[in-house]
Order: sequence, then structure tokens, then C-alpha cells
Amino acid sequence: MNGLLCGKHAWLVCDTAGMIDLAIHDWPLPYEERLVERASAAIDLVVIHCTELPDMRLAREYGERIVHAGTQTGNSGHYYIDRDGRIWRFVADTRVAHHTFQYNPRSIGVELVNLGRYPNWTDSRHQSFSEPYTKEQIDALLALLGRLRAEHANLRWIAGHDALDRRTEAASDDASVQLRRRLDPGPLFPWDEVVAASGLERLSEP
Repeated sequence: MNGLLCGKHAWLVCDTAGMIDLAIHDWPLPYEERLVERASAAIDLVVIHCTELPDMRLAREYGERIVHAGTQTGNSGHYYIDRDGRIWRFVADTRVAHHTFQYNPRSIGVELVNLGRYPNWTDSRHQSFSEPYTKEQIDALLALLGRLRAEHANLRWIAGHDALDRRTEAASDDASVQLRRRLDPGPLFPWDEVVAASGLERLSEP
């Protein structure tokens, strides 16, 4: 498959019949060029997240926030997939985005728009995930994973944010209760389907 630049903001990936399989809308974060550069060969992992926010507008707002004073950068994934399957690229693959503690240099972060625990992330009484992922999101994710595998020769692994970041923090409603900070993509994410179709192996650590 070949990537073709279409207009200013979208990458179109076409099969041999010329049919469009994937459109990626480039929407670089204002600080993207301040993020550390890396080679494609360094990438061997995709980390799946959900935004735990109501919509793409708020996900973008959080991505633009400066939280690392030394570098004037923030936290974000590389790709965001909206409920209708549209894909937005906030950070180029060859830049290290801040999305998974201790795994950023080797990984690409993919965020799916989903409420998660919003807005009660740290409330011990509201830790369940109730919004299912849409078919459009999962189809778009699988198409994206296929493209990433074609572009990054060492890409082998896939993992959920929850499997890689097991840090805890005190609950906001009861400081004696320790909660997992990261639970995404949550129990409603179709892992069996995605792993089987992606050709990637699931990584569970530590």
C-alpha cells in the first residue's frame, strides 16, 4: 500500500485498485517540533488509550496544555480516533509523545474518544467504563495498525495503557483508598478482535 498526500491535512492510503482505505487528518500540536525526534527503527509498540473525555474538542484542549515546564510540551497520543472513525494525527510517528509512563521512546500512542470514567477519574465510587467503542472506531484502528506495521519494520507489540502503567493514587473521595491511575482502554475494548486482526502480539507488563 502507498501513502499519498492529499491536500494539506490528510494522508490517503490506497490499495492496488485505487480505493481509499484510510484518511489521516494532520493536526499537529503547537509544541510538536519541541518533542524529541527518533528513528522509525526505535518503534516496536503501540499503546491503546481512551481519552476519558466527552469529545475531540476537549481531547485537543488537553493535548495542547503545557505541563512539562522544562520543554514547554504536554501529554498526548500520536493519533486520535473519533467515534465516527475519523483519525487525527497530533504528533508525527518520529517524535516521542508523552502518553505512557516509561514507554514513550519506543511506542506510538493511539487514543480513542470515549467517556471512560469522565469526569470522576479519581472517585472510588465511579470507576466503571460504560461506553462501548463503535464499529467505526475499531475498523479505523485496524486500518491504522496495518499502516503502522507497513511503515515501521520493528513494530511487533500492542498493549493497553492499563497494562503498562500500574501506578496508584489516593481516591479523591477517600484518601485511604488507592486507585489505579490508568484503567484505559477499559473492559469494553475488544482485545481478542484487535489482536487477531492486527498481526501484533499483546504485551502485558510488568
